[in-house]
Amino acid sequence: MTPEVLEIADSLMAALDCPRALSVVILMRHGEWLQLAELTTNPHDYLDAECYLRAAQASDFLRKYPELPINVKRDEVALDAWWVAEKMCFVTNSRLNELGDFGTLLGVPSPEPILSLLGRIRKIVWRIVGTRPPDELEARFGPGATISDRSTHSTVPDKITSTPTLTRGAEPILVDWSSTSWSRAVRHLGKGLEYVKGNHFFTVPKDALKDRSCGKEPSLNVAFQLALGSALRRRLRRFGYDLDRLQDSHRAYARKFSFDGSHVTIDLSSASDCVSTSLVRLLMPPEWYAKLDSLRSPMTRVKGKWVRLEKFSSMGNGFTFELETVIFLSICLAICEDCCADEVVSVFGDDIIVPTRHATDVIAGLRFFGFKVNSRKTFITGAFRESCGGDFFMGMGVRPYFLKDVLNEPQDFVALANGLRRMAMQFPESLWPRIVRVWFRILDRIPNQIRTCRGPEVLGDIVIHDDQERWSTRWRSSIRYLRCYRPATYSYVRWEGFAYEVQYAAALYGVVLAGPLASKGHGSYLIPRDGVRGYKVGWTPFS
Repeated sequence: MTPEVLEIADSLMAALDCPRALSVVILMRHGEWLQLAELTTNPHDYLDAECYLRAAQASDFLRKYPELPINVKRDEVALDAWWVAEKMCFVTNSRLNELGDFGTLLGVPSPEPILSLLGRIRKIVWRIVGTRPPDELEARFGPGATISDRSTHSTVPDKITSTPTLTRGAEPILVDWSSTSWSRAVRHLGKGLEYVKGNHFFTVPKDALKDRSCGKEPSLNVAFQLALGSALRRRLRRFGYDLDRLQDSHRAYARKFSFDGSHVTIDLSSASDCVSTSLVRLLMPPEWYAKLDSLRSPMTRVKGKWVRLEKFSSMGNGFTFELETVIFLSICLAICEDCCADEVVSVFGDDIIVPTRHATDVIAGLRFFGFKVNSRKTFITGAFRESCGGDFFMGMGVRPYFLKDVLNEPQDFVALANGLRRMAMQFPESLWPRIVRVWFRILDRIPNQIRTCRGPEVLGDIVIHDDQERWSTRWRSSIRYLRCYRPATYSYVRWEGFAYEVQYAAALYGVVLAGPLASKGHGSYLIPRDGVRGYKVGWTPFS
């Protein structure tokens, strides 16, 4: 923990001035970092939105800080959770394969009610996705690493240049892939295909106590997984659930239902890792299941050993999010089949909203199909609802700010100042006057030249969010420009370093070049993911 973080955290706790903030200060001063990371705030313990927010902000400010000095092996915690999910999927597969032996688990004398529910869910799934997937899939490149490509070399030309990897089950996609410019470039480079058994287990940061498990997929598999995920997304949109816009709708729903209590928000633990193979086989149309099954990784390499999966797919698979949305939505719609026109049933990944009167049945159904409800993020009673990053208490926003980055550079302090201001402005008349002193203390650590870069929230963290009278502006050709602290230097990959056939294929896939001569193809380059390396004070057009 750096002195800057400790000082800012101490000042913030003093400004919050609540019993939970006092507890945090005591834990900080005695070095009880593990206890601090384990703190939780239950909204049911509060009668007032602002009191809850002050307590939640005290608990959560350092909960995701990457350098919190606790002796926890977060990757091992993630691996343990991965194994638990595999065991849950094994039990679910056994239950669904022999429903007759498990009918009494839900307190019914025979499996007919379960079979009836399963039939209704299947009908809804078929209505959403149709009887068969698209005949042709157009491979897509994601931004992340694959088995063939390290995260530091994951631009489209890098992925076209590397040796393609795939599972044996994915061989049918070679018919579509062989006619692509990607395939022609690989043949020109004299490379062949490399077959692998499945994906590779890895983790990404989640919070100070644990990481999140993911699977690094074979490059050809994931390219067509993404295409199939896009097809599922289009079918969902046609059914009335636009995943590109649904997050905003969920936040609006959460605000409304925190006030009237008519609906609940449900969140699941390790949702994608608990989608069992038997559940997908039972629910999806045969041709859809065959296509999905051919592109999934049937095995995962974990610590040098291959494990045959009980789950259908993991995070890292290109269609996991869309598939789990289809399944959870269908389960909820089947259970809430008697909903009125003014009642909402909506699902975005594992963020679920259903009417309060159906909450118990939905949770029971989800549990039967192998999913575990996250009790910390599921709200059935009370005045609090949370969905898609929106926290609301009696209709008031109460989302705390999480410090997720080490404070090294001016842009880190700008992001911190903006995050705390955004949190406090949920109660501008009462909470912001408390936090403003902490805000000024953070600004004191930013150089004077950068501190003058003020602007609105819509510009993000290239400006310090402030009232309009403090913005630094100038006019040119009837356009208003705001002074900002913007990215200026990047790591880059030279376009000329790739073979002509690779350049041609990448251009057809829509790669955008940067550099002074990009339009002519000379002296141009690609900016990789997370490629910003430096910032400078400049001007950005605003209105």
